[in-house]
Amino acid sequence: MLRFETAGESHGESLVTILTGLPAGVPISLEKVNRELWRRQQGFGRGGRMKIETDRAHVLSGVRYGKTIGSPIAITLENRDWKNWSEILPVEAPTQPEEGNNRPVLRPRPGHADLAGAIKYNFPEARYILERASARETTSRVAVGAFCKQFLEQFGIEVLSHVVAVGAARLERPASWEEIVALNQKDEILLNCVDPEVEQAMKEEVDEAYRTKDTRGGIFEVVAHGLPIGLGSHITWDTRLDGRLGQAILSMQAVKAVEIGSGTVTAVSPGKDSQDTVHYDKSGREFFRGSNKAGGLEGGMTNGQDLVVRGYVKPISTLRQPLESVDLPTREPAAAAYERSDVAVAPAAGVIGEAMVAIVLAQAFLEKFGGDSLFETKRNFDSYQQQVQAF
Repeated sequence: MLRFETAGESHGESLVTILTGLPAGVPISLEKVNRELWRRQQGFGRGGRMKIETDRAHVLSGVRYGKTIGSPIAITLENRDWKNWSEILPVEAPTQPEEGNNRPVLRPRPGHADLAGAIKYNFPEARYILERASARETTSRVAVGAFCKQFLEQFGIEVLSHVVAVGAARLERPASWEEIVALNQKDEILLNCVDPEVEQAMKEEVDEAYRTKDTRGGIFEVVAHGLPIGLGSHITWDTRLDGRLGQAILSMQAVKAVEIGSGTVTAVSPGKDSQDTVHYDKSGREFFRGSNKAGGLEGGMTNGQDLVVRGYVKPISTLRQPLESVDLPTREPAAAAYERSDVAVAPAAGVIGEAMVAIVLAQAFLEKFGGDSLFETKRNFDSYQQQVQAF
């Protein structure tokens, strides 16, 4: 079973990740892993932290001579900001209690985990809640996703994203796969929209947020191309792929809604306009669909079309113009605490969304085709593809 675990705090020494379940023999390029980490840090509207960190994966185990060996893959990601926090968040208690200074967060920020977490864990303030709840943790997820992407590439499957909306600026047309591929090959990322004019309108939204000390939300779309028919299952609730993808995307910080295919449109459309008609090409001996409103999933299973998943990101909760809150020691009204933060994160959220989709797809792929080695997995996959073609 493919699974991963992350550890680490936003301002701790490093982030740590353990990935288990990838077969032996998968070619791994650290350059590709680091490219994904770089992409996560890009986009107009990112905060000051991105100027400090240069994320690069350090692989401790599980990869030798450029290939996985079947054992757990251990990855560390250094927090360069740690040097500014090593005396504030030490592992061991200071000799003199008065020497401790963890920069307490005494005015919980609306929209964050601060207050609920402090109450849950019985902390007098929210510093430790903030440290783990921070989206800095998603750096680890992107590293894991980069490994899963390289596994899926062995079977002709690619996972990419683009931004559909930032604030009120929105792309009102579908993006082609070719446009998305070209967009993600760029070495300069503004807001990762396939349409330059819409992207400029998105930038104006972020500019206005900077001017008013506000933030902007957005919508990202993840597309998985080249999927076989039959990943996932209709048999039990927890094996349905749409449910698993929904949980994965909603687990991302600041994501408050998820959509598969044209879900929000078809929910208010007549049934006759909401389905993907089935057709058969006799010359090519294959089934095909008249559209892709279902987003590549029917009955909890992939149907061979592009998988399309959208994540809806709320505006970042930390504002330079703080919202109303309460001072925890006095219980008196107070302005919420301010921690260095982003203004808009839709492009970065798309990269994280890619990682989560790739992880879920890699899990489903290995559940169906198995294999302790890439050779065995490919043999099983090829046999299934012959079965599909002979249907």
